Amino acid sequence: MIKQHVSRRGFVGGAAAALGTVALNPQAALARGIPLRPGGPRFWAEDDAYDALAKISFNENPYGPSEKALEAMTYAFKYSMRYGYPDAGVTQAVADFHGVHRNQLLIGAGSGEILEVVGLTYLGQGKKVIGVEPSYGQVYSHASGIDADSVLLPLEADHSQNIQRMVDATNRNYRDVGFVYLCNPNNPTGRTVSAAEIQYLLENIPEDVPVLIDEAYHHFVRDPAYEESIKHVIDGRKVIVARTFSKIYGMAAIRIGFAIAPPEMIQEMATYSTGSVNVLAKWGAVASMEDTAAYDFVRNTTLRLRDQTVADLAGLGYECIPPETNFFMLDCRTPVAPIRQAFRERGVAVGRDFPPLLNHLRVSIGTEDEMSRFMTAFEDITKTRAMSGSRG
Repeated sequence: MIKQHVSRRGFVGGAAAALGTVALNPQAALARGIPLRPGGPRFWAEDDAYDALAKISFNENPYGPSEKALEAMTYAFKYSMRYGYPDAGVTQAVADFHGVHRNQLLIGAGSGEILEVVGLTYLGQGKKVIGVEPSYGQVYSHASGIDADSVLLPLEADHSQNIQRMVDATNRNYRDVGFVYLCNPNNPTGRTVSAAEIQYLLENIPEDVPVLIDEAYHHFVRDPAYEESIKHVIDGRKVIVARTFSKIYGMAAIRIGFAIAPPEMIQEMATYSTGSVNVLAKWGAVASMEDTAAYDFVRNTTLRLRDQTVADLAGLGYECIPPETNFFMLDCRTPVAPIRQAFRERGVAVGRDFPPLLNHLRVSIGTEDEMSRFMTAFEDITKTRAMSGSRG
C-alpha cells in the first residue's frame, strides 16, 4: 500500500532544515519553494514559546503518529488536491479491526464530531441527556446550544459514577430522554464503570433509550472489571460506542474518530455527519491500526510514567484519584487556579478547572522529560507556597 518510505528521522529532519532556512534567510526559502506563513518569521517567537512548554494539559499522546502512519500520510499527500481519492479503505479497515460490519460504523472528524452528531440526532428542544458532572462537558454544552437540557448527577465520594442514580433519572424522565451519556473511563477523573454496571444500566432502562458510551481512553485501562462495550452493539442494543485516534494513536490535530452502533442508528446519524475527514487522516488511521509495535510502546511507556509519577506524588504526601487513563487527577488540597499559573511560569502547562473538583489538578502523561519537569516544578511550587504560608 505504501510506495514511498519516509522515516521519522527523515520527516523531522527535513522539516527542521526547512525551518532553519526560513529563519535564517526568508528569500532563500522562497527560492527553494518553502512557503512562508502570513506575516513571515515574526511568528516564530510565538511558536518557540509553545514548543518549549511541557504540554501535559490535554491528554495527548506526546510521541505523535507512528512511523508507519507518517509514511502513509506522506504518501497520501499526492491526493491532497482531489475529491474522489482512494481512502485506504478506511471504513472497512476500522470495521474489520473492531469485529463489526461497515454498516455499523460512522467515521467522523474526531470523536468530538461524533458526540455532536449524536446530539443533533437524538436531542432537540425539550429533550434531555442524562449524565454525570464532572465529565466530558462538550456533550452538555452542545445540548444547551440546541435547546436541549442536561440532567447532571453528582459523582460519588470516591469519584465513581452512580449507575443506580443514572437508571432512576432515566426512568423518571423517560419520555424526554434523548440519550444517556457515559464517559468510560471518565474524563477528568480517570475512573471506570465496570462491565457489570453497564449491563445493569442496559437491563434497567427502557430498551428504546439510546446509550452513548465514550471510550476515548479505553486503551489505557488495566482494571479487570472493565470491558469494552462494542458487544452490546453486536447484541442489538441501542448503544453508540464513540472512539478516537486522537489519544493512543497521536492524531489529535489530524481529527479522525468513529462511532459503532446498530445500522439503523448509523443511518439516522449519517444525516448530520459532515463527511469532513481528510485524506491524510484516513490513511494515517489505517496505518496506525497496523503498527502494533508503536501501540505497545505508547501504552507501556504511558502506564509506566503514570504509575511512577503517582507514586512519587504519594511519597510527597499528595494523593491522586486512582487513574485508568493517560492522565490523573491530583488532590492539591487547595484551589488549583494559582497553582496552575505557577506551573505555567515554570514552563509547564497543566489542565483547567473541573468544577466542583476545584482542588484537583488534571495532569496528562507526557514524555519522560516532561514528567520530570512536572515533578521538579511541583516540588518547587509546594516549597515556595509552604515558605509563604499558603495552604497545601
